Amino acid sequence: MPVEETRHVGLLVETSNAYARGLLVGVKKYVEEHPHWSLYLAEHSRHETDFSWLEGWHGDGVLARIETEETARFIRRLGLPTVDLSAARLVPELPGAETDDGTIARWAVGHFAERGLRNFAFCGDERFAWSVKRSEWFAGYVRQRGATPHEFRMKPSGMLAADRERLAAWLTGLPKPVGVLACYDIAGQEVLEACKIAGLAVPDAVAVIGVDNDELIGNLTTPPLSSIEPNTTATGYLAAHLLDLMMQGHALEPGLRLIEPTRIAARQSSDILAVDDPLVSEALRFIRARSDQNVAVSAVLRHVGLSRRALDHRFVATLGRTVHGEIIRVRMGHVAELLSSTDWTLQQIADRLNFSHSEYMSVAFKKHTGQSPGQYRRTVNGPVARQAFWQE
Repeated sequence: MPVEETRHVGLLVETSNAYARGLLVGVKKYVEEHPHWSLYLAEHSRHETDFSWLEGWHGDGVLARIETEETARFIRRLGLPTVDLSAARLVPELPGAETDDGTIARWAVGHFAERGLRNFAFCGDERFAWSVKRSEWFAGYVRQRGATPHEFRMKPSGMLAADRERLAAWLTGLPKPVGVLACYDIAGQEVLEACKIAGLAVPDAVAVIGVDNDELIGNLTTPPLSSIEPNTTATGYLAAHLLDLMMQGHALEPGLRLIEPTRIAARQSSDILAVDDPLVSEALRFIRARSDQNVAVSAVLRHVGLSRRALDHRFVATLGRTVHGEIIRVRMGHVAELLSSTDWTLQQIADRLNFSHSEYMSVAFKKHTGQSPGQYRRTVNGPVARQAFWQE
C-alpha cells in the first residue's frame, strides 16, 4: 500500500473561547483517523489579523474562522483549498460548516415557554453574524407565539464597564418575568451581573440562557448559567472531512453545512416555573435558595404560613408534585451539577450539600434519576449527551 502524502493544513481558528476549541477537538478526531495531516496552529484571539506565523509556509489547505475582512483577504491571497467555520460568509464562494442558529433560537424559546414564560428577550452582539442570525430566528419564533421580542444590542466595540449599567436599565424595563437568550455565554454572564446591579431576581424575574456551554463561564456565574451546547466536535470533524475532499481535487458546492446543537445544559439561571399562585412561587424561591441544605418541609410551611395539606394541594395543582418532591428534585439537580462540573468525590459532594452521608445521597440520586452518581458522571464526561436535570 503506498504511503499517503503528508497534507500541510493551516488552522486559522482562535484558541480563546470554548466554541473554537471544540472545533479543534473535532479536527483532532479527524486527524486521528487520517494521520497524514500536519497541522499549523498559533495561539490567537477571535479578531487576530497577524498571520506572520505562516510566513514561508507551503500549505495544502486551510480551516478558517473567517470573521474579519483582513482574514478574508488573507485567505484569498493564499488561494488554497479552504473550508470556512464562520457564519459571517465573508468569502461566500467557500464551503463551510457551522452551528444551526435556527435550532438554537427555537430551543431557547421552547425552553422558556415550557416554564410558563410569556415574555422573551435577546441580548446580542452585532459584531458577529451568528449573533445577528440568532436574533432574527429568535424574534421569528417569539412572534409565532403571539409575543413581542425585545432586544439589547451590545456596542460594536464590545461591552465596556459602563455598558453594564445600560444593560441593567434595559433589563429593569422589560416586562416580568422574562426569558433572556444571550447570544453566547460571555453575554449571558454580562446579563447575570447586570441583574445583580438592577436588583433583579434570577430566575424568578429574569431567566437567562446562553450558548456554547462553556463550563468555566457557566459555573463561574451566580447562579450557574444555563446554556445551549453546540455540537462543535461534529462541526470541526465535518469541516476537516470537507477540506480533505477539496485537497484531493473534489469540487464542493459553496455554502454552509449546518450542524444542530446537542442539548440544553439547564442550570439554575433558567430554573423557573412561572406560576400564578404567589404562595407556591414564594415556596419555590425558598427551596431553591437552600438547595445546598437539608431543608425540611416543615421549614417551608413555616415560611409561607400554610399547613402541609394546603401547600401540597397547591403544589400538586400547579406543578404536579408535592413540596417534598420539589425539594428532592432541586437537591438532586444540585448533585448533578457538581457531578458534571467538578471532580469531587461523592463524600465531598455530600459534605458540600449537607447530606448525612454519601451512601444516602447516592441512593436518593439513583432513585430520582435511574442512574448511580458514577454512571451519571461517566455519561456526562463521555460522548453521550448529558441529561438536563433542571428540566421537567
